[in-house]
Amino acid sequence: MALISLALRHAKKYWLFISLVLVLQLLSTIAALALPSLNAKIIDQGIANGDTDFIWNTGGQMLLISLGQVASAVLAVYFGARSSMGIGRDLRREVYRKVDSLSTLEATNFGAGTLITRGTNDVQQIQMLVLMTLNFMVSAPLWQSVASSWRCKKTRAWPGLSGCRLLFSR
Repeated sequence: MALISLALRHAKKYWLFISLVLVLQLLSTIAALALPSLNAKIIDQGIANGDTDFIWNTGGQMLLISLGQVASAVLAVYFGARSSMGIGRDLRREVYRKVDSLSTLEATNFGAGTLITRGTNDVQQIQMLVLMTLNFMVSAPLWQSVASSWRCKKTRAWPGLSGCRLLFSR
């Protein structure tokens, strides 16, 4: 819990990058979940009716959506990395200033190895926590939310999701 509060305290400075990560992750998720529906349309409407124009047009849409998905995923990882590296830099600066303010006796009591570990390994752990949270732990709930809402819209009364009727009733 201490790692999370420490990361959150330093993350305030990077709210714009973190917001961009959330939006880009959402766009990537929507794009990824839209592709199977388009594939089903190609099979149901294009192949079943022998409509090659429909197949080509829908395939082009799928290609554009795939490119958008890749671009948003790459940008999300980029901004997530920028955020985590910035937080790591700020933490290292804070640790260095704290160590620099220690008296010689206090520094000797801690030991050089411990102080070096705090400045490198511990900060790297917090950096990785932020990076993994922004890149992976954020995307899982987004996938679940978007997929569940689409499922509710399509079937309106799917029993596996409570509240679908309330959310999407007319």
